[in-house]
Amino acid sequence: MSPGIHLPTGWVTFVFTDIEGSTRLAQMLGPGYRPVLREHRRLLRRTLAGTRGAELLTEGDSFFIAFPDAAAALTACLTAQRALATHEWPAPEAAPRVRMGLHTGWAEPRDGEYASAEVHRAARIAAAAHGGQVLCSAATARHAASLPEGASLLDLGLHRLRGFDDRERLFQLVAPGLERQFPRPRTADATAHNLPTQVTSFVGREAERAELRRLVQRHRLVTVLGAGGAGKTRLAVELAAGLVEEYPDGIWFVDVAAVTDPGLVAFAVAAVLGLRPEPGRPMVDTLVEYAAVRRMLVLLDTCDAQPAASAQVISRLLAGGGGVRVLATSRESFGLPGEVVWRIPPLSVEPRPDGAESDAVALLLDRTAAARGGRPPDPAESADVRRVVRRLDGLPLAIELAAARLRVLSVGQLAERLDDVLGTLDAGRQDLGPAPGGGWTGDPRDPLDGVGSSSGDAPPAGADRSAQRPAAERHLTMQATVTWSYRTLGARAARLLRWLAVFAGPVDLPTVEWLLDDDPLDPLSVLVDKSMILAEPHASGSTYRMLDPIRAYAARRLVQAGEERAARDRHLAWATHALARAQLGPDGSPATLSLYALDPLAKELRAALRWCVTGGSARAGLRVAGALDQWWRERGLAREGRLWLFRLYGRIAETGESIPDAELAAAYHMHSLHAGADGEFTEELRFSQQAEAVARQAGDAGLLARVLAGRAAPLIDMGQFAEAERVCREVIDWARERDVASDALFAVLRLAELLWRRGALAEAAELLGAARPVEASRPAERGRRSVDMLLGMVALARGDLVAAHEHLLVALRSRMTHGFHRRACDTLNAVAVRCAEGGDPLTAARLFGAAQATRASLRSTPGIYGAYWAEQQAELRGALGDAAFDVAYGEGSELGLEEAAAMALGVEHPDLGADSVRFGATGAPTPRRHAEPGRRPAGRTERA
Repeated sequence: MSPGIHLPTGWVTFVFTDIEGSTRLAQMLGPGYRPVLREHRRLLRRTLAGTRGAELLTEGDSFFIAFPDAAAALTACLTAQRALATHEWPAPEAAPRVRMGLHTGWAEPRDGEYASAEVHRAARIAAAAHGGQVLCSAATARHAASLPEGASLLDLGLHRLRGFDDRERLFQLVAPGLERQFPRPRTADATAHNLPTQVTSFVGREAERAELRRLVQRHRLVTVLGAGGAGKTRLAVELAAGLVEEYPDGIWFVDVAAVTDPGLVAFAVAAVLGLRPEPGRPMVDTLVEYAAVRRMLVLLDTCDAQPAASAQVISRLLAGGGGVRVLATSRESFGLPGEVVWRIPPLSVEPRPDGAESDAVALLLDRTAAARGGRPPDPAESADVRRVVRRLDGLPLAIELAAARLRVLSVGQLAERLDDVLGTLDAGRQDLGPAPGGGWTGDPRDPLDGVGSSSGDAPPAGADRSAQRPAAERHLTMQATVTWSYRTLGARAARLLRWLAVFAGPVDLPTVEWLLDDDPLDPLSVLVDKSMILAEPHASGSTYRMLDPIRAYAARRLVQAGEERAARDRHLAWATHALARAQLGPDGSPATLSLYALDPLAKELRAALRWCVTGGSARAGLRVAGALDQWWRERGLAREGRLWLFRLYGRIAETGESIPDAELAAAYHMHSLHAGADGEFTEELRFSQQAEAVARQAGDAGLLARVLAGRAAPLIDMGQFAEAERVCREVIDWARERDVASDALFAVLRLAELLWRRGALAEAAELLGAARPVEASRPAERGRRSVDMLLGMVALARGDLVAAHEHLLVALRSRMTHGFHRRACDTLNAVAVRCAEGGDPLTAARLFGAAQATRASLRSTPGIYGAYWAEQQAELRGALGDAAFDVAYGEGSELGLEEAAAMALGVEHPDLGADSVRFGATGAPTPRRHAEPGRRPAGRTERA
């Protein structure tokens, strides 16, 4: 700095700039970089230092300048960016992309420099910017009295700067001539990936990582192929972790094995990216539009669980934009244009050229030390360690299993047993082959699709079997390890292992007892000791989990033993029993239905349904589906419910199984409700009509009343409100005449909604009062507290905030207590209206945001209240102003459902407010007049 420059004091705005990617630019331009750097400095000095700025430091491609005025500093940055953008550089790729950061703070220079944390904050803000971007702190935004014409500051939210404990609100300078779209600022809390955290060390594979990294950098689609247990996922995640800095828009991991249906693959990818479904638009279109302008890597894991759907999503992503790359793991290639297939090799079993142990030996030593409490194998066991990894062909999962067994065996003992087993398999390595009889051998993790994680499945008809032989051989090598363990089991332990394969997840001891109808402790102990089953202790008791490759192996053994039908029917009976038990209280009497009781059963129930649609009873499947009726809709899984029902219908057509009319009518009725919740209104009407036709044949008046009570739903969904009201009244009268009035409860509730909608509040309240005891007497419905919800809506329409508050909080508390999440969203919206009417608009906006975020995650349609919520939000926005409403709404959208419900339940009762007249001289509140819901109010009174 020149000694003649005057340094500002007091409120000083510090500006830092540098060239993004200067090292790469210098390497690319070579000798041509120096003139570019010199011209860059000239332009910045003319526009920054030449406008009342004091240049403190110029080093390489960086500038540090102090301004006495924040507005002048922003103007200088704007001028500088425009000058850089319009300057004629030697070539377009030679244009330097300069990032700029500003912060304003109180500072006084000493000895020609500033020693202040404010300087460091400005430097961190500049480091958070991208090339061509100007970022500033909230302090600079406050002190900038005026901005150049056409310029504004875009609020980017709160960010944690590296080295600072607090969070800084950052703003982007937006103006004509400046780029506007940038990735998220590079701050300490900017998540660049969602890669799973590994709990064990990654061993070896340096050469494979280097080769795969080169492929990923050169090609947009790389598929890692290999047998189950070859380490595809672990290698892909390890590689991706080292590439985070190369993808400014992140690296995003998606586990396709967790996707329950092919149609949900795009939803799974979108969910990871934070995208929400858009009404009337395929999710894949939203996904492609988002990805088109971004530079990111998508890691799709276990694509063989949904191969066709994964291929379709990958194809659309790659065609939609050039910045997206895909790294996939699978057991089969996609056959897409541009796909590079890389087959993962086994771990090296030969010593390295430098004399170090091979990767396979290093992995076995590492895992054995962990299994033995930190004690590595004795050096005297080295020869046997090498012998073991050679016999296992260097397959990582086989080595992991071997290390687990070394808890109770020496390495020599293990090596000897492996020798014996391999010798017996020489003449019959295909002894497990494809499952005979076409039995179900699917992976229970993914009940809606395909075969499991174990390789070696029979190739499809017409496939080239010779092409599949290498993968099959690796699979059989891994199976040799499992076969050794299996052949050391006694008859009871072997049978238990086979039968446990029908469960999709961990099981507890009572479940194992139920499965065998015998004391399982002895055989279970054998399986745990031999690492065939993992025991996981919990405070409530241990659970027992089978590794997926072992589960697939045991499932094939189950088929070979001719026990599959008996075991899966037993599992189906257990699932039915568990469902029934979940709906009973401790005394065995019917309890209020809690959907939380069904959540832990979901995997097992899906596995039971899978058996029903492939080899079991469709009628039993309809019973399981019926027990999950409300759970599917309240968890945002109505589409999954519809798919299961379609498959059960197909099973009925295939087998000709006789289904009683009453059960079929109930299934069609349930299907209609699922279709309505999923927005498929034509399908909703069709199945409603089918349900009515079959119910009339059944001759059950109560059933017919329940089915007829659902006729109004599709009419409401299609906007035919007058017709829906007529139908509701007819059904109620019909049910009353036949003494089955309680079975028409759904029609009563629908009629009350319609009356509320058109402002017939007295009739609605009277109808609901009569429905309360009916709802309370029905365990499946009373947890929803629909009567209280509707009475709360009526009270809102009447302006009675006290009654609205009490009814709505009762409904919300019950819905959250019993797991009715979709319905809880409606109640949150209603409480938001109550808050707006009660003078708490910010809480109202937050609750609206929270309700919408949860509803979007559940893919739920707004239903009859949709127009009312929209009207209330519009009015609230007008009262608060766009900025305040958007901030509060955004805060609410970040809340989880439980957090939002807690906020709503914490809203102060109107009687506790300072202006409450509930217990004043008049003894009662003065009702406020409201317009009919869904219509604009005329002369609406002001909020209290």
